[in-house]
Amino acid sequence: MIPCPALSVTRNIDPAMSCELILGGARSGKSRHAEALAGASGLAVTVIATAEGGDAEMSARIRRHQADRPAHWRTVEEPLALAAALRREADAGRCVIVDCLTLWLTNLLAGAETLPPEAGADALPRFRAERDALLDVLPALPGEILLVANEVGLGLVPETPLGRLFRDEAGRLNQAIAARVPRVSFVAAGLPLRLKG
Repeated sequence: MIPCPALSVTRNIDPAMSCELILGGARSGKSRHAEALAGASGLAVTVIATAEGGDAEMSARIRRHQADRPAHWRTVEEPLALAAALRREADAGRCVIVDCLTLWLTNLLAGAETLPPEAGADALPRFRAERDALLDVLPALPGEILLVANEVGLGLVPETPLGRLFRDEAGRLNQAIAARVPRVSFVAAGLPLRLKG
């Protein structure tokens, strides 16, 4: 297989940087893998949770995730200002899990349904500012950073313009982060496959 030049570009990465992007589908085991890595790190762990409990089912999911984590792990809820939360929480003696980038992206795309189809997500000022802030802060973060994200490009093409916009932006975000971090894994059926690093 010939690698696509646009996807194989890797930015200059500080070899001391300890950051991993963990991709996978729904219920693939990606969060569990991130939690296992965090537990094995021997560091204090903080989870930055991006989900919002908009309905009873989502609230129950959030409670299940919280109950599955060790009680001594700290949880910070941040649905939008992820770069600022990472700047506050990342520390040389800490492992930070971001779970997950895909829900964060969903939160940032609120209001995108009102955009003309040709506008794209960059027409949303908050989306553009928060995405750029995250990409800028990643190389400077101390400690261990584990970023969990869904791989949404393996299924059917979404039927709606908003669904296609979400799928496209999720793919672009995953590619941009993968180019900036030293390690990338893909999890399927609970089994991690190292893609980079």
